[in-house]
Amino acid sequence: MENSSQLATRFREVLLNGKWIANTNYKDQLSKLSWKQATTKIGSLNTIAALAYHINYYLRGILNVFTGGPLEIRDKYSFDLPPISSKEQWEFLVKDLLRNADLFANHLEQMSDEKLEEVFVDEKYGTYRRNIEGTIEHAYYHLGQISLLKKLVLEAEKDGN
Repeated sequence: MENSSQLATRFREVLLNGKWIANTNYKDQLSKLSWKQATTKIGSLNTIAALAYHINYYLRGILNVFTGGPLEIRDKYSFDLPPISSKEQWEFLVKDLLRNADLFANHLEQMSDEKLEEVFVDEKYGTYRRNIEGTIEHAYYHLGQISLLKKLVLEAEKDGN
């Protein structure tokens, strides 16, 4: 379980508590934003809220598999964020993402090395390890976008736009 413990640490770094790779994480980036900032549209780019929803969508889907359920998520639905029009709705999304991240890391920590090398749902998806590593890389990719969008949103606010 040494491998799963190392993967869980890497996963927690990007979502919950790390500073090593990106000098930030999702919890830091999202917890200090208002719902209006999170839903501010910059050109044709995704909003911060849409990216948070997107990552949470995949975490929920993979968690379902971790707990014995089927893989029900589909890429085409991964940005179907319901409208956010209040502080409470934004806070619910952030709390749900962080709760799912914590659950994901806890499940990951308990995986044996053998489980990490098992096929994830279907051979076309590779192993559990491949999907977990992909989830970490995917999270970092969108964390970079969130960090840049946050700077743009805060700059626009400062300029009065």
